[in-house]
Amino acid sequence: MIKNVLSDLGGVGLYGVISICIFFAFFTGALIWTFAQRKSLMNTMELLPLADDETPAQEGDSRHE
Repeated sequence: MIKNVLSDLGGVGLYGVISICIFFAFFTGALIWTFAQRKSLMNTMELLPLADDETPAQEGDSRHE
């Protein structure tokens, strides 16, 4: 039944081509953005998960450390 519905729709093959083009455009844009970033920004960002929190915990703070 689904096969008949899709075959009756015109231009279904075009949707596949458009979706692949959008995917590759987004992927290529993400790669270009990544490699265009400054090295100093990347060094700062890579150290963020390891950085100690410099502000003391407030009362009622529900952090589990």
